[in-house]
Amino acid sequence: MNREAVVFAATIIHACALLIGMAAGQSRDENLARCDGSDSDLQIAGCTALIQSGQGGTEFLAKTFRKRGNAYHAKGQYDSAIQDFDQAIHLNPNYADAYTNRGRDYYLKGQLDRSIQDFDQAIRLSPNSVDNAFAGRGLTYARLGQYDRAIQDFDRAIHLNANDPVAFAGRGGAYDGKGQFDSAIQDFDQAIRLNPNDVDALVGRGRAYAQKNLYDHAIQDLDEAIRLNPKIYAMAFLIRGIAYAGKGQYVRAIQDYDEAIRRNPNYAEAFYNRGIAKRHSGDVTGGNADTARAKQLNPHL
Repeated sequence: MNREAVVFAATIIHACALLIGMAAGQSRDENLARCDGSDSDLQIAGCTALIQSGQGGTEFLAKTFRKRGNAYHAKGQYDSAIQDFDQAIHLNPNYADAYTNRGRDYYLKGQLDRSIQDFDQAIRLSPNSVDNAFAGRGLTYARLGQYDRAIQDFDRAIHLNANDPVAFAGRGGAYDGKGQFDSAIQDFDQAIRLNPNDVDALVGRGRAYAQKNLYDHAIQDLDEAIRLNPKIYAMAFLIRGIAYAGKGQYVRAIQDYDEAIRRNPNYAEAFYNRGIAKRHSGDVTGGNADTARAKQLNPHL
């Protein structure tokens, strides 16, 4: 091969290498953008490609696993999310946000002890920046009926972030659990001011209004919550039914209890309240059948 041919071949090889390198760089940039995006499926694909490339170092990989875990969380795939948070923590044992995210998903799976352990660790690692960990632990304590401890955590979360609707709504729920309905309504008010589309806060405030016999206010909140999320959980219909029953509108209440039971066929409280409403409407036989069913589902009613 003459000198010109050698130079030409070398030039071609160099150009190809540059093109391959540019393509790889573009592909990496695309995957970074996907991994940081808001589309869960694209996030998972982009983060997976970055993880499989093995590039970026330990801290980068830990953050990438956490991002993919949050994408799985958004899809409701909590087991996959927890596996990714496990990997993030394995790579960086001091990763407070990964503990917070894993604690959240343990909470959603009903594994409350493990949830509290993760929130505890996040708070130990970063006590002045993990408002989500305080709010998450507060929600967990509230679910366990430990309302005073929950309120302490929500207080701390609000101190760190006074614009967190989740902390205000959570504290409102804890006050509701303690029977302090005025305090609950104040917190739900603030949560809704911060996020007018907060369905949980609307349902919570509606429940507090119903327990203060402010039935019209309760119905208004439940109407809005159901409008915002037509697939809302059964309890929203139960509470609105209780409000209608409080106004003496038993037929309308029964319609809401019917819907609550359709969404949750084992909803003891809905059977019980429907039974009472049926009796008031003159259907004693149907009412007795409903209250008997409620007792089967929950002997404490």
